[in-house]
This record gives sequence, structure tokens and C-alpha cells, in this order.
Amino acid sequence: MKKLDKQVWGWALYDWANSAFATTVMAGFFPIFFKQYWSYGADVNTSTAQLGFANALASLIVAAMAPLLGAIADRGSAKKKLLMFFAYLGVLMTASLFFVQQGQWLWAVLIYSLGIIGFSGANIFYDSLLPGVAEEENIDFISSLGYSLGYVGGGLLFLVNVLMTLYPQFFGLADAGEAVRWSFLTVALWWGGFTLFILFWVEEEKKEVTRRSLLQSIKEGSQQFLGTFQEIRHLKTVSLFLLAYWFYIDGVDTIVRMAVDYGLSLGLASNDLIIALLIVQFVGFPAALLFGKLGQAWGVRKAIFLGIGIYMLITLWGVMMETKQEFYILAGAIGLVQGGIQALSRSYYSRLIPRDKPAEYYGFYNMLGKFAAILGPALMGIVGLIVRRILMPPAPTVEQVESVGRLASRWGIGSIMLLFLIGGILFYFVDEEKGKQDAARLTG
Repeated sequence: MKKLDKQVWGWALYDWANSAFATTVMAGFFPIFFKQYWSYGADVNTSTAQLGFANALASLIVAAMAPLLGAIADRGSAKKKLLMFFAYLGVLMTASLFFVQQGQWLWAVLIYSLGIIGFSGANIFYDSLLPGVAEEENIDFISSLGYSLGYVGGGLLFLVNVLMTLYPQFFGLADAGEAVRWSFLTVALWWGGFTLFILFWVEEEKKEVTRRSLLQSIKEGSQQFLGTFQEIRHLKTVSLFLLAYWFYIDGVDTIVRMAVDYGLSLGLASNDLIIALLIVQFVGFPAALLFGKLGQAWGVRKAIFLGIGIYMLITLWGVMMETKQEFYILAGAIGLVQGGIQALSRSYYSRLIPRDKPAEYYGFYNMLGKFAAILGPALMGIVGLIVRRILMPPAPTVEQVESVGRLASRWGIGSIMLLFLIGGILFYFVDEEKGKQDAARLTG
């Protein structure tokens, strides 16, 4: 078994780096700031729809690019270079949020979408480096180690950012709004600085390739992408897993991105939601490691099924919840399974694919994940708007507007249950042993 050497730590520390964006920006401050500052004056369901469509647009762009980028990276051993490009695109966009002024929701959406493109694009190549730093015996644990460090790193910076908003004068800031804007800059510095570890410590396998122009690389990558697409169509195990993953990870990503917005729509205070996010982070740290060990001892398939089942219960409870204490309990439950299901899905997939084309196959993996993230937030926003339109009486009172808005939000989050159910059913039919045999046959 490969020890946890410098390469492993360098790889895992990228999760420590980019989780600051996932936590402080995506899950934490952006939804709150978007609803209360950049969308100032809009009703809650309209701003929810705007946020959902922003996530969907960014995911669509990444999904369309992912397989082609993976093919190009595999042709020329360019995984680290492309990771660097997308990571620092995300860093730049995160820093740019500092300059967006009140009411400028369109600029906020544009910059945020580009930030998600950077974040998600870099993850394609981060994931594809995993098989090179781990062996099959410990790949589940190392994948979980990455998510675990992400919870700690993202949680620590998020805690500092929360303290900045609660005690702005202590940090030399005028108010909480200014503290949020400065928090975006701290995320950019954190993400950009810790990305250096994966760039300097992780060695990428070099392939013998002739020097070629960018246009030629794109042309050859496109041809390889089409070839691999045909290949995947005949790899029934890979295809079925990707379809199952598409559905259940959609539910996971939607809850990650929209939970704070949902809580605000129900009338919970922003400070309550921030506390819930901190609970997710610090419960998630040990839970991700435990899920990695559970996958080794109990079996990865059973552990993934456990995660899907718990998420279904979380969604059901979320529809009915009323108090902030219930939201805290749900946050703890999410922390128990969120990192585990993501980490084990990533390492499980590595067993089913040819080892000589990881970036390309992880491009398809991330493509399906991002296409799923198009459906979830958009579905939640559309369902909420439809319910609002149906149930809102003519000339409603303020109380009726608030009551219907909350009910619409509950219907929106409830629609996510279907995604976990379909994903679990499809995953049941995935034949891991056949997948391993097909992957070994195709490895060059």
C-alpha cells in the first residue's frame, strides 16, 4: 500500500484550497449577499430563481467543455497546466466580487458563473490526478482524505470570515457588508496560495508526444473525445454508473448550493444559517475519513447506498422543518454523508475506467455531474415559481405573500427527492466486477 507521501498530501491539499470557495462563496455568503444586497428589492422566489439559473448556466458551460478538455489533457500530459488555468480563473473571479455594488445582480451572476467555471473546470483535472497518486487498496481513503481536508480548510477560513461579519470593527471594517466583500478577497488568496502545493508536489505522468500547436491539440483531442464517447457507449457498466451518478449527485449538489437560500426563504436568520454551515464543515471533517474507512471495511457500494438513503431522509425532513434547531440537526446529518458520498463515488469510478485515459474519463464524470447540477437548482427554482403562481391569490396581503412563498420553497426542495430515488435504483444495477474487466481490457 502506498504511504501518504508528499504527492498524496500535495494532491489532498488542493481540496483544502478550493473548499474555501465552495464554503464561503457558494454555500455561505454569496446566496445571502445575492438575496439581500445584489438583488435588493426583489421577492424571495425571483431571487431564488435567478440564483438557480446562474448555477445552471455555469454548470452547462463546464459540462459542455469537460470531456473535450480531458481529451486534450490526456493527449499532452497537460492536467496540471489546465488545473492551474481554471483554478486561477476562479481565484480572479472570486476577488472580483469585491467590486460589485448593491443592486448589480447581473454583474454578480456573471462573475459568480465564471468563478464556478473555474472551480468546476479545475476539479476535472484534480480528480483525474487521483489514480496517479493512489493505489487501489487505499484510493477510497485518499479520496476521502481530500474531502476531509477540504472540510477543515474551508471551515477554518469560513469561521474567520464569519467572525469578520459579526465583529467588523475588530478587523478594522465599517460593517458586516464590507466584511463580506473582504471575505471574498480572503478566499481568493487562500485558494490561490494553497493551489501551489498540488502544482509543485504532484508529479504528472509524462507521455511521449510530438510538439503540436494548440489548434492541432484541440483537433486531436476532439477526435479522441469522439472515440471515447463511442467507447463509453459500449461500456455498459461505466454508462450505467454515470447515469446513476448523474441523478443522485444532482441532489447532493443542489442541497449544497441552495440550502442557505432555502433557509432564508423560510424566514430563518442569516446568522442561524451560517452556524448550520459551520456545523456541516466540522462534522464533515471526521465523517469523510470515517466514510473512507467504511468503504474499505464494509464495501464502497454499501456505503454509497447508505449515503443516498440518508440524503432522502434529509430531504423529507427539510420539507417539513420549522425551527432553526431542526436546521442545525439537518446540517449535522448532511455533514455526516456529504463528503463521504462524493469521495467514494470518485474512487469507485476510478475502478471502472482505463488507467491510461483518466482525465478524459473524469471529463465525462464531471460532465454528468455538472449536467445534473443544471437540473437540480433550475428544478427547485421552477417548481417554486409554478407553485407560487398557482397558489397566490389576487391582490394578496403581505402575510399571504410570505405564506405562499414559504410553501413554494418547500415544494422546490421536495422535488429533489426524486433525483435520489432514481439514482439509487440505477446504481443497484451497476456490476463492478464486469466494469473492472472491461477497463483492464481497454487499458493500453
